[in-house]
Amino acid sequence: MSETSAGGDPGGSSTRKPGARKQLLLRMDPAVHEAVARWAADDLRSVNAQIEVVLRRALAEAGRDPGAGPMRGRGRPRADQHD
Repeated sequence: MSETSAGGDPGGSSTRKPGARKQLLLRMDPAVHEAVARWAADDLRSVNAQIEVVLRRALAEAGRDPGAGPMRGRGRPRADQHD
């Protein structure tokens, strides 16, 4: 039997729609969340985007950069921009 993620997608599957994002539930200590929220606000990012930035940096430092596509730019996409 093959392993699947919580969403039912095969683990390690690299087939995904362009622009598609994985969703996950993350439980963390409230004090950690508050610290990340303050850090995100200082960097003008959402908490979600800040967590992704931190994870990408940690992966790169560990030599485990997945070669993921670039992060979306900060702020709301322009109206003339289509994803």
